[in-house]
Amino acid sequence: MLDPVIAFFERVFHAIGRGIGVVVSTLLWPFVAIGRWYRQRNWLIRVPIIIVLLAIVFGYAQFLWVAERWVNWNPDYPAQYEAGVKTGTVGEPVDAANPNSCVTSQIVEVTKGLIDFNVNQNTWIPSHPLSKAGFFGVPWKNTPFMDNKAAFQLGINTVIRRTTIELADRLGRVRGTSQINQNLQDAKEAMSYNEDAWWLTFSAPFIQPSTPERHRTAIESLDAFNKEMADCSGQFDARTDNLLQFLDRVTGDIGSTSDILRGQMEASDMGWFDTRADDRFWFTYGQLYAYYGILIATESDFSEVFADRRIGTVWNVAREQLRQALDMTPFIISNGNEASWIMPSHLATMGFYLLRVRSNLVEMRDILDR
Repeated sequence: MLDPVIAFFERVFHAIGRGIGVVVSTLLWPFVAIGRWYRQRNWLIRVPIIIVLLAIVFGYAQFLWVAERWVNWNPDYPAQYEAGVKTGTVGEPVDAANPNSCVTSQIVEVTKGLIDFNVNQNTWIPSHPLSKAGFFGVPWKNTPFMDNKAAFQLGINTVIRRTTIELADRLGRVRGTSQINQNLQDAKEAMSYNEDAWWLTFSAPFIQPSTPERHRTAIESLDAFNKEMADCSGQFDARTDNLLQFLDRVTGDIGSTSDILRGQMEASDMGWFDTRADDRFWFTYGQLYAYYGILIATESDFSEVFADRRIGTVWNVAREQLRQALDMTPFIISNGNEASWIMPSHLATMGFYLLRVRSNLVEMRDILDR
């Protein structure tokens, strides 16, 4: 009685096995054909092919190394700037005994440090040729790997761009009527350069400065500005309205990022299988990482305004919330349903931190505007 049943399942499994064999042979056929073609060629053709294949293998190995190796990542990095902060107003003499030595800008120092972290201490991933090439033509951002560091660096870069714009257009000049400081203008232009520029391009003149090269010139320009400040020849306008506008810009950036997170949460709830969730998360993390240092530096540069308008208490809460957000470093980013207990929504949690920080910055802004 069981013989027909057994025979049926034998036919089913035989068909499945034959189908798997056809699929495997179809997938392997191009490689078999290429191997057969390669064996029939002479060494004048074989050697260049071997060299190209070795270059590809070593190139991807090097890209894997730099894309997954995070050098000197430290959420508490602002402490190195706070330790040696000079007390006093930016641009004013350090003390009566040193009338020709003035207080430098901590915002400029932190900005320099963040650029150095992005392009000197680490390899700038967005302009790496294999990052631009993607995974066999598929952009890395659409894969679950190799894009986290790039997204983190781009998040930091948006903050640096914003800060250099504010330095050049408002903070580094008096009431917007004085001449723009050339060093700050050069830094602003350098940081506005394409984020993914490599030194070779398909358009004329075919050779161009790479993104890291342009960012390094921004470090030099910012350093030159702070030397002007140290020599008492520079200007830094630490007024209440300048701080208010800077906080407006920061809250606007954070609000925009919050909307990006919300959009991704609405677009997908695939949990660990959402390939875009990780780059959204690490972009946001990079932005908060950079703003944490920049805002601490802002407290130093605008210390008189903080004390006069008594916003220190609100700022301390925002500072604590920023630091708490930087403790959130899950191994795998999940964008699941917010009610899920198996695949949590890390984007929702990060968005919660964003909005908490933003609400405190808005409160600071309201106090300044009274």
